[in-house]
Amino acid sequence: MLEDHQAAAARIQVQQPADESWPAGYPGGYAVVDVETTGLRRSDRIVSAAVYRLTARGEVEDHWYTLVNPQRDPGPSWIHGLTAEVLADAPLFSEIAGEFAERLAGRVLVAHNAVFDWTMIAREYARTDRTAPVEQRLCTILLSKALGLPLDNHKLETLVSYFGVTQRQAHHALDDARVLAEAFRPSLQHAARRRLALPLHTCRPLAGWTDAGGAEPQGVAMATAAPWRGGWRTARRRPPCPWPNPGRYEAGGRLVQGMRVAFSGDTSVDRELLEDQAFEAGLHVASGVSRLTSLLVTNDPDSRTSKVVNARAFGTPVLDEAAFTHLLRDVAPAPER
Repeated sequence: MLEDHQAAAARIQVQQPADESWPAGYPGGYAVVDVETTGLRRSDRIVSAAVYRLTARGEVEDHWYTLVNPQRDPGPSWIHGLTAEVLADAPLFSEIAGEFAERLAGRVLVAHNAVFDWTMIAREYARTDRTAPVEQRLCTILLSKALGLPLDNHKLETLVSYFGVTQRQAHHALDDARVLAEAFRPSLQHAARRRLALPLHTCRPLAGWTDAGGAEPQGVAMATAAPWRGGWRTARRRPPCPWPNPGRYEAGGRLVQGMRVAFSGDTSVDRELLEDQAFEAGLHVASGVSRLTSLLVTNDPDSRTSKVVNARAFGTPVLDEAAFTHLLRDVAPAPER
């Protein structure tokens, strides 16, 4: 596996940009990151992490991978393949935090659905009373949207397939980081040729955060636009969801095509993009919360919005944005009729 990753890195390095001109305002380097986790809640932990460091033009400099002992059940081993036995002798996050930080320092963090990876990393550093040395992040979903790539959806496998990149081991942090690095380079070059403003977001450190409560990672302000605020966007009409509602989301399980999902409150990723992702994954985007709603997505479950109040009254499951977007990576097909 390691030889495969090294060979892939070498292939990227020998390629030269077709256009030697380069936008002066682009970042000086990138850290393409993927983390696998025990789950999606505030208290969940990282079990593996990978970083591909890239130059300003997207050429691979090196890569790094580590297992992390989460000091708890490893969670969905059937997804990431890491069992308690495998992780028993792995280092704690506090033991790899310094080396991880060296890989991130001075670079833009790049990830597919970057708000999730950044949130998990920021939480881990907060637990060690440290700050992740990340000032900006770039989401490859947002970049592909900005480029107008003709993708059927915004899943990682769809993006990398568009650029002819072969995934060898999905949900393995090192392989996910590798394929994203291979897809990011041509995306970056395409953006540079068009002098496109990159969708960079500021990453602010956690303050007063604990697993039990407190502040969440900030850093959601886009360089060219403010975070979405509810109430001003014109409703968008989408085709009806072709699958019947399979019922409510069950904690720890998968989203299933046909589930009715509602959104409430501020979101770090533009609301329309979140709804597009949900729709493209086969979910029904609901305008309100009823007894039939499968799931409410909100970053403020204690607010008094009508959707949150109704969700509480109906017992509707609630997830935050990071947890929801992570689940969108692996939506189960609708049951056969």
